[in-house]
Amino acid sequence: MKSVALNASVRAKTRRNANKQLRDSGRIPAVIYGRQSTPQSLDVDAKELANLFHHGVSENLLVDLTVKDDAKSKRLALVQEVQHHPLSGKVLHVDFHEVAENEKVTISVPVETTGEALGVKLGGGVLEHVLFKLKVRALPKDLPEQIVLDVSGLEIDRAIHLGDVKMPEGVEILGNKEVVVVACAAPRTETEAAVVEEAAPAAAGDVAMIKEKKEEGAAAAAPAKGAAPAAKGAAPAAEKKK
Repeated sequence: MKSVALNASVRAKTRRNANKQLRDSGRIPAVIYGRQSTPQSLDVDAKELANLFHHGVSENLLVDLTVKDDAKSKRLALVQEVQHHPLSGKVLHVDFHEVAENEKVTISVPVETTGEALGVKLGGGVLEHVLFKLKVRALPKDLPEQIVLDVSGLEIDRAIHLGDVKMPEGVEILGNKEVVVVACAAPRTETEAAVVEEAAPAAAGDVAMIKEKKEEGAAAAAPAKGAAPAAKGAAPAAEKKK
C-alpha cells in the first residue's frame, strides 16, 4: 500500500462543543495511537481528507502524517476507523493507528468481485457474496487496499474459499481456509419457493387480527357487567313481545 501525505495539528480541546466548532470551521477531530505511543488528539483538514478518500479505492489508507507544532512531527499511520454522520455521510471523526515500516500489522480489507459467473450467465444461478472483508497481515507497504476476486469461471454449486484466494508475496490471509467467500448457488425452483412460503410463520399482524376477533366473540357471548343472569327456561326478549 502506497502511503499518502496528510497534514494534522495537535488538538487541545476535546469536548463535544469544541468538536462541533472544529467541524464547522472545516476541520475533523482525530486521534492517533499505537503500541509504542500514548494516544494523542489531532485534527485534520476536512477537504484534504475527503480528497484522499475520493482517490482511494477504500478507506484503508496508509498516511504520512505531518503534525504541526509537535515534537514528533512525522508519523506513519493507518486509517483505523472512520465515523460518518448517519444521514449526511460526512466524516465526524478519524482514528489513526501509528505503525512502523518494519513491523507487520493486521487489517480488514474489503473484497470485490469482477466478471460474470459462468453459473449465472448460462445456468441462471445466483452469485452469493458471503464475506465482504478479509483479515490480512503484512508490512504496511505490502498491505492491499482491496481484494478483487475474478468469478468468471465459477459454475453452479461451486465456491471460492478463503484458502483459494491468492495474495501478493508477503501478505498473509488470516482465518479458516475452508470458509466460503463467494459462491454460485443453483436457482430456486417454483416447488422450493412454495415450500418456503408455506413454512413461513404467520405475520404478527395476522396473529393480532385472529386474537382480536376471538376476543370480540367472547365479549358478545358474555353477559353485560352487572346484569342479572337470565332465568332458567325464560324466552328471549323478542319472543316475549309476541
